Amino acid sequence: MDPGGPMTHYLVRQLQFTRREFLRGLRDVNAEEAIRRFIPMNSISWIVGHLADQENRYWVRYVQDQQLAPGLNDLVGYGRPASTPPLDDMWNAWRMITQAADCYLETLTPEQLQAHPEWNGRRIQENTGTLLLRNIHHYWFHLGEALAIRQMLRHTNLPEFIGDMTEAGYAPERPAIED
Repeated sequence: MDPGGPMTHYLVRQLQFTRREFLRGLRDVNAEEAIRRFIPMNSISWIVGHLADQENRYWVRYVQDQQLAPGLNDLVGYGRPASTPPLDDMWNAWRMITQAADCYLETLTPEQLQAHPEWNGRRIQENTGTLLLRNIHHYWFHLGEALAIRQMLRHTNLPEFIGDMTEAGYAPERPAIED
């Protein structure tokens, strides 16, 4: 399916837009800068891996029953000790996971967004739509942190405002197509 195409749900297009903004916000960060920590903040490489870990958990493990990045949660998961993983490793995991996530996300219907995923025989507390919103907001939270780190690294010409929303502007819900 075409990423962000006409049948892709509005919330999924918002996540895809958010990811593009995340990439734009971290453009030109090098490997050495990415592992620098300004305590108590995490490193940029940790942020990249941490967001990949959330997408892996929600969209790959929970709903596709796959584990694409074993050990990622131990390295950058919520509540784990601070780490400074190599940036290239985190970007590689992020790209692999988001690509696999989109295979699922781009098929979602409004009805599926209201359903609660199950994993290991347990119902996830939040429905799929709420998990999607949590994922989107999590990106924005950490993008702000990453841009603050970049300012502390004395980077200039950083994004100051949300980018082109041509593909992510508001679109009303479409009624289901009757067969």
